[in-house]
Amino acid sequence: MYKAAEKSYAKINIALNVTKTREDGYHELDMVMVPLKLHDSVQISELKGKKDNFVVMDDFSIKFGHKNIAEVALNAVLDKVNIHDKKFLVFIHKNIPVQAGMGGGSSNAAATMLATNTFLKLNLTKEDFLEMAKPIGSDVPFFVESKPARCKGRGEELSPITIKNNYYVLIVKPEEGCSTKDVYEKFDLKPNYNAANIDNVIKALETGDDDLLEKSMGNSLQDVACELVPEIKSIVDMLKSKGLKMVMMTGSGSAVFALSQDKKYMKKLFKEIENQYPNYYVELTEVLK
Repeated sequence: MYKAAEKSYAKINIALNVTKTREDGYHELDMVMVPLKLHDSVQISELKGKKDNFVVMDDFSIKFGHKNIAEVALNAVLDKVNIHDKKFLVFIHKNIPVQAGMGGGSSNAAATMLATNTFLKLNLTKEDFLEMAKPIGSDVPFFVESKPARCKGRGEELSPITIKNNYYVLIVKPEEGCSTKDVYEKFDLKPNYNAANIDNVIKALETGDDDLLEKSMGNSLQDVACELVPEIKSIVDMLKSKGLKMVMMTGSGSAVFALSQDKKYMKKLFKEIENQYPNYYVELTEVLK
């Protein structure tokens, strides 16, 4: 059976500022997001003789809501090209943890659109994908290309950035995840605007100035997420105690990352932390430039 497949990359936020809360309840953001080599895999194939599309994942801890975001993405493509006489199976092999702030669901949605385009030989453009991505979810436009970018608005206003250094990324996530809804509701009670100096973060990444990057990175949501899941702060403190300096929670949590150019040391720490904290999700990957 013919299938089309796409890599569905994870991301981290090296900076995340909530700049204001809008009247519709959404939040204006200013972020620096970078993709990681860590990825899920999305496959699509046609289902003969079926009345519905199906999205299947091999991570049974994920609870589907009324409609999985990957199915919404699939339908967006099919509606755009007016194909309603065929049904499809989307299979997602999961590596990216859920409720981690690493964009797994949004990435799966973007990869589903790209795989559908390949499978049906539609020749849709980047602009077509961005147009479809915006109403699906805030981070979905970023994953259309999965390249380092400054992301503003709800995440849909993208400006590409360059990264000079090669960074290894140690991800440590506690068992408990963070509900994005809960984190933002708590943030609204105790807002922390402009936690990061975005301009300096971009300058540091482009020039390779790790000292400036350490001083400039920040996440408006980290303090309130730590109140909801105290283990986040424990992980940040633990990673810093190991001598790592560029350490922060990504997105709305609960995953924490550390950046370093020292591959040998990061490999050593990965094994050490994996053994010391068997209940945590621990992964070593790289920034995808």
